[in-house]
Amino acid sequence: MKKIFNFIFLLISITVFSQIDNIKSGEKLSYRLHYGFLNAGTATLTTNQITYKGKPHYRVTGIGKSTGAVRAFFKVDDVYESYINIATGLPSYYVRNVSEGGYRRHYETEFNHDNQSLTLTNKLDQTSKNFKTMRGIQDMLSSFYNLRSMDKSKFKVGSNIKMNVWIDDESYPFMLKVVAVENKTTKFGDISCLKIKPYVMSGRIFKSQEGVTMWVTNDENHVPVEIRAELLVGSLKASLDGYANVKYPLNFSK
Repeated sequence: MKKIFNFIFLLISITVFSQIDNIKSGEKLSYRLHYGFLNAGTATLTTNQITYKGKPHYRVTGIGKSTGAVRAFFKVDDVYESYINIATGLPSYYVRNVSEGGYRRHYETEFNHDNQSLTLTNKLDQTSKNFKTMRGIQDMLSSFYNLRSMDKSKFKVGSNIKMNVWIDDESYPFMLKVVAVENKTTKFGDISCLKIKPYVMSGRIFKSQEGVTMWVTNDENHVPVEIRAELLVGSLKASLDGYANVKYPLNFSK
């Protein structure tokens, strides 16, 4: 069950990095999460411009919560934060503070991209570790916004977008494949979307993350409107439930 609360924050990350110029300070994206027919929870992503260590950054905050009947037997309260350097698109500071049933993690990460390293602090036991990373490493939130800032030409059907994302104490390689352009029906109307399939690294090759599909708007915003995952029992879905202060118009048709 807890996987659905990681989808918005986890599935997308890329190794290519560039200036973030299509995100507007004050943007807010809201998602409704479902497990089968159950209303499972909500997730929100908010973006605000700040100054961090003397440089312009976006402070992105992701919050996930279980709701209704699901919360009665599986309580989820997750907070993710990323401070993203606007000029480079790279994360400077990252927080993952999650409580999912009996699962508890609270990590803070300081990135040093000049020497390709990071310091990970476990706030629960107040221990820290240093890790060597790689050029252009992203966290779970910064990768999402870096992807959205890529030029539309990189999202042609058949194209592959390789990625690396730092999760807790390890880097995970992924790849996104653009498989089609489809019209997607949402609560706001229909909109043209890119249909994308994620792949995960297995050994030296990428293998399909079977049953997982995402749709992002086929425009300069690249806003995810739906993510689905088929499980052994039931299915998980995250769908766009609200948006505000998006930089470019979202052209829904009724």
